[in-house]
Amino acid sequence: MSDSCCGTVAVEIEQFATPQQATSGQTCDLPVAVIGSGPVGLAAAAHLAERDIDFLVLEAGEQIAASIAQWGHVRVFSPWKYDIDAAARRLLEADGWTAPDSDWLPTGAELIDDYLAPLAKLFGDRVRLGTRVSAISRLGYDRVRTAGREQAPFLIRLDDGTELQARAVIDASGTYTSPNVLGASGLPAHGENEVSVDHALPDVLGADRDRYEGRRVLVVGAGHSAATTLLALAELENTPITWAIRAGSATRAYGGGAADALPARGALGTRLRAHVESGRIQLLPGFFTHRVNATDQGVEVISRDPSGHEQAVTVDRIVSATGYRPDHSIASELRLDLDPVLGSPRALAPLIDPNQHSCGTVPAHGVDELSHPEPGYYAVGVKSYGRAPTFLMATGYEQVRSIVAALAGDWEAARDVQLDLPETGVCSSSLVEAQEQRVGLATGISGGLLSTPLPLATVSATAESGGSCCG
Repeated sequence: MSDSCCGTVAVEIEQFATPQQATSGQTCDLPVAVIGSGPVGLAAAAHLAERDIDFLVLEAGEQIAASIAQWGHVRVFSPWKYDIDAAARRLLEADGWTAPDSDWLPTGAELIDDYLAPLAKLFGDRVRLGTRVSAISRLGYDRVRTAGREQAPFLIRLDDGTELQARAVIDASGTYTSPNVLGASGLPAHGENEVSVDHALPDVLGADRDRYEGRRVLVVGAGHSAATTLLALAELENTPITWAIRAGSATRAYGGGAADALPARGALGTRLRAHVESGRIQLLPGFFTHRVNATDQGVEVISRDPSGHEQAVTVDRIVSATGYRPDHSIASELRLDLDPVLGSPRALAPLIDPNQHSCGTVPAHGVDELSHPEPGYYAVGVKSYGRAPTFLMATGYEQVRSIVAALAGDWEAARDVQLDLPETGVCSSSLVEAQEQRVGLATGISGGLLSTPLPLATVSATAESGGSCCG
């Protein structure tokens, strides 16, 4: 137990500071605001609870882990033993909970039903559903004003106009609601907003089957969510499938095969390759989506590569599985130091750069790498990785453990960051088949997205409240 001023808090969640308290620096009696009730957000809540630090979890959706629920049919790459935070496990087991089979690969729905929902229940009304944050600032301070800034509480404005105050903010809202565009240059393709483009990870074999069966389908993207969708589509008869990627070959997308430290992930890459080689899936490498046109024959998708060469395909449905990007707009009045390339905290960027690292080679990191010039604000989980698809759910758990230790004043624990990850050189774009004999086709989210491009979950299984691919 910490003996810092904020180590123990006795106020009720609703008792936010008055302006007089705020201006006199009395912020220790305020709760920590956690944005998002996905696995990393609720792990933060568990660590806060263990250290007797008051908190409030703000979930935009109408259920726990609402973004994960959007891909509840998807099975993550990592077994349960990688998917449960240590503090969360301790709290749950103290309440009589029994952990699922440690070797089982859960679906998104199972993550919620068997782990996240029971965990959230322990926190009672400290978890608020249907509570969307629209902006974060400092009470009485815009981004420019400095004198006394660090003593002012955070001001959190909700969509309904309600304003809350907090001593710190842990933003675990994810990236699932801010997908990348279809266009290959980071800009929307011409006409992209004028046709119907489906989000990643549709329930091809379930609720969305009628949208795809017997239709010509184009899947764009080379990550986990693309492969998951392609393998599901291959199960549908009379459904022509085209797979478009920017790379010159799909070698990296096929993953590590038998060498992958997560067998489920490697096996699916092997299956995907077999479908391409058999002709069941038509691969279009070097495809740079430039224009989308609605025609009488269907939707024409035109690629224009950097040399100006064009190729086109006409389909009935398009699934955009091009990954995700962070949306930092709610923190526009805070002082953030973001890497200009990835959109992650600047100090974290070289540790997660997908040009240099896979999921398994990202070094352990914590509060120091996640801090900004705005003391007390932390973006965690897949959102902290910006546009890097190398996130793993277990990484997010270590992030929040470190941050909460720092909030408690336990800097020795905060800086003792350790992480033991399954290593693979291609986890940012590899895929999965797991325990097929036990559960049938295992679709995959790497990271634990839950563990990002979808969101160990590797949305960007992403998904958190947002989404990541890495189960």
